[in-house]
Amino acid sequence: GGEEDDEELPEEAVLALIAHHEREVERYKLKLDAAERKLADTRSRLARHRGRAPDRNNQPPPPPPPVQKAAAPDRRTPPPSQREAPKPSAPSQKPPAPQARPQLVIPGAGHSRPAPRPALPVPKKSPSSSSPSLVQAPQRKAEKKPKREIVQREHQNLVQSVKKSSAPTTLKFYGGTLVSSQHKRKLRCLELCPADDQLVITSALDGMVTLWQVQSSGPSISLLSTTNCFSSKQRWPEDVAWHPDGDTIFAVYTADGGDTQVSMMNLNTSGQKKVTFLQAKPHTKGIINNINFMPWSDTCFMTGGSDHAVMLWQERDDSWNHKKVHRDLHSSAVMGVAGLQQRKTIISVGMDKRIISYDVSAERAEYKNLIDSKCLSVLLNPSDFNLYMVQTG
Repeated sequence: GGEEDDEELPEEAVLALIAHHEREVERYKLKLDAAERKLADTRSRLARHRGRAPDRNNQPPPPPPPVQKAAAPDRRTPPPSQREAPKPSAPSQKPPAPQARPQLVIPGAGHSRPAPRPALPVPKKSPSSSSPSLVQAPQRKAEKKPKREIVQREHQNLVQSVKKSSAPTTLKFYGGTLVSSQHKRKLRCLELCPADDQLVITSALDGMVTLWQVQSSGPSISLLSTTNCFSSKQRWPEDVAWHPDGDTIFAVYTADGGDTQVSMMNLNTSGQKKVTFLQAKPHTKGIINNINFMPWSDTCFMTGGSDHAVMLWQERDDSWNHKKVHRDLHSSAVMGVAGLQQRKTIISVGMDKRIISYDVSAERAEYKNLIDSKCLSVLLNPSDFNLYMVQTG
């Protein structure tokens, strides 16, 4: 009976099943390769520990057993497409005339949305404002955190199907809901929480960072809190990013005038200690254009600035240590940075029209690609971290 049912499947369904199983095989191969890399790294650490330990017999430590690697698919990152979206208008640095407040657009109820992940505890107090503290040493959890385990979740597409028609057809689009952003000046950033897809933050030229919660029923959004995140020189955040744990928001500013370059906003703290600033100021001049956490087990983030530099910031106990990744590979401002999940490689793009892949472990550039347009940002594919998209203009 089962064989007869299989024979009755149309050809399109069989092709779809084949494509589905091929994707499953590819995904498990990538997981196997990642596990083997971790095993090899752990054995290398064991070998280094044995090499440092005193040996009474003056015998060298035995080498770690070789790791048999399965044939992995070719994951060379393809060159980015040059046919990207046009350059969006750059936000004005001058304060606009007081007009209607910016609007947030919430998808209509007809849109398919992914199932909500377990929400982190967020204080649901009435919207309030708090001023940043001048505390320079950030205080995070005292206990030593274990390394994060990166698990690639199954991606749920909002577009469920694509069809074509030879005759003119009317397309129906679901409407949206406009909500006041509560910001007094132009919006700058909007970021979804990586730990809870119902939490959203927005930042604007008024220096405020606002926390929102998208309601699970109906196209509505609630304001949870508003925090003053101006720098010590009264500069607004140029870019913001969520900590992977979802409890802290990082913001970057400018390197001009000795201003603070990175701030941390702890959502579990209130009052003047809610916003703290990192002491380090590694960027030398200009705006810090981008901050992005890397999808690696070690908690770290990258910043790219107008000084042509890319900086790596790593969490060590209660502090953040910075390290220059490269400063001479770009000849103009770095506009975006992103990290590949399967290996410690970062992609940086800039106004010099260059796309650079850099191996952090080997400390060398893997490839450099020069395209015809300025690169404004880079975004990883949410389903396959070996793919990325570059915005040009």
